[in-house]
Amino acid sequence: MRALLILLASTLLTACAGPQLRGTGDLGLVVERASGRVTLVDTTHRQPYGRIEGLGDLSHASAVYSRDGRYAFVFGRDGGLSKVDLLEGRLVKRILQSGNAIGGAISQDGRIVVAQNYSPGGIKAFDADTLELLSEVPAEYAPGKFSKVVGLADVPGNRFAYALFDGGEIWVSDFSDPRHPATRRYPAGRQPYDGLVTPDGRHYLAGLFGEDGIAMLDLWQPEKGARKILENYGRGEEKLPVFKMPHLRGWSVAQGKAYLPAVGRHEVLVVDTATWREVGRIPVRGQPVFVMARPDGRQVWVNFAFPDNGRIDVIDTLAQEVVHAFDPGKGILHMEFTPRGEQVWLSARDDNKVLIYRTDPLERLGEIPAEAPSGILFASRAHRIGF
Repeated sequence: MRALLILLASTLLTACAGPQLRGTGDLGLVVERASGRVTLVDTTHRQPYGRIEGLGDLSHASAVYSRDGRYAFVFGRDGGLSKVDLLEGRLVKRILQSGNAIGGAISQDGRIVVAQNYSPGGIKAFDADTLELLSEVPAEYAPGKFSKVVGLADVPGNRFAYALFDGGEIWVSDFSDPRHPATRRYPAGRQPYDGLVTPDGRHYLAGLFGEDGIAMLDLWQPEKGARKILENYGRGEEKLPVFKMPHLRGWSVAQGKAYLPAVGRHEVLVVDTATWREVGRIPVRGQPVFVMARPDGRQVWVNFAFPDNGRIDVIDTLAQEVVHAFDPGKGILHMEFTPRGEQVWLSARDDNKVLIYRTDPLERLGEIPAEAPSGILFASRAHRIGF
């Protein structure tokens, strides 16, 4: 009996010492770019609950989530791919898969994690459970010439679309057979610098840095090839300096319109998604980097490149104008809305904190300390195409 009581007490103590029972729907992580770690956060309680060290160079890091939201796959600039357990608050596994990487994606069925690489150019596919290398697609656009890969996005059918910056092409790789992917190539234009897939998964768009316009591929009708849209998008006839490349991945769709950052200009472009024609421009207080819509589409939040990277402008999509303009902190690098949009979290890199705001009415709710924070990535991304 005494032995049984000791065993029961030991079991209870172990259970009490284990991770707190919680779901994953309101969890996420904050990248601390200067320290190679991530802070795990609970968006309901607006509090951190853990930190994970040893993730390498996170100076330009991003993350995607497993289908159940439990695991985050963090892509580091040094080619590191780290699998993080949000519930147990630990690093499951980390591998170095290339010399220079910039983000990744996860397949529609959640079984394949793909990293996009600058060096060596191309993509690599890994088993989401074990991080075993399954296959790779070198970005050899001409004999002996390899391109940096940008704009990688998951698209329906366990496919991935991405752009070749040096090759001027859009590639779509089908991983239905993960060890033997099939790839199709489409001419895009000069220097595609980033890409995105529309929320319905139909269109893949690559912004062009070497010329004005965007290359768009209809994934339902890829045999028609990529076509150029928004030929006035970008720097136009006057070649303006670009202090930081805008990120298309945070694009916004609301009321049948898309809101895009104009390259080098103090404007947000408004595009009709039925015709893919520009229908307006909204003046803002700097060169936009992220242009992100609240989940209900009523607001679009904009942050900016240096020297205006302490500013935020909020656009009302009904009024088609900026209705709030404020300076929340120093070095606002990234924004993330909670799943239903009642809050937005802002990373203030130079203030070493994450700022939390109510979106309507606009009100500051609190802050979380973080060392040089950049990306804020919530587990709700697990259920969005292209995120």
